Amino acid sequence: MELSLHETLRRLRDHAAEQELNPQELADQTAMPVGTVLALLRGEELPPDTVDERVCSRIKVLADAHAARTRKRFGDLVSEVAGKLSISDVWARKLLRGEKTPNITLLHGLVDFFKVDGGEAFFTASPADALNRALLKILERYEEPQRDPIDALMAKFGVKAMDLRHHGTMTKDQLEMLLEGVIKSVVPPEGDPRR
Repeated sequence: MELSLHETLRRLRDHAAEQELNPQELADQTAMPVGTVLALLRGEELPPDTVDERVCSRIKVLADAHAARTRKRFGDLVSEVAGKLSISDVWARKLLRGEKTPNITLLHGLVDFFKVDGGEAFFTASPADALNRALLKILERYEEPQRDPIDALMAKFGVKAMDLRHHGTMTKDQLEMLLEGVIKSVVPPEGDPRR
């Protein structure tokens, strides 16, 4: 269940985590102006915008930040993006300056290029939704739901998924017995100094 920005902020206040919020860091994470982040944190309504305006603005912010962080000339960044997206330098320059809206294919390429969280929604989400996505990561530190022990074990060992369809089906009890055997084989017995 996805929480609204209002509910996320309320829950952060309940955990006294609101003091941890750094508007500049949130602006950097969302590619939005600090003033927009501050207004949203205060619960203010923002003037309406269009998806095209959001996309162009966030691309420009990311491009400027990327150029500053990597200390590349803007022209070098333009050439790099043009090469990665197989577009002309002229088109790449207009995209990175926020002057043109990319099509879906180019937007997907920009997601990969800038390695943004949230896929294309990073660029298209409303300001409230974009900020909420960043705040939910902070809230998770306080309210991390109980994880399924099987999922936790798989995550610990880097297993992304298990597909037992090709190997027959296992009941929950059979799966627990299998995992118990695996765990017992890798965990030293009680009294063992390695434990």
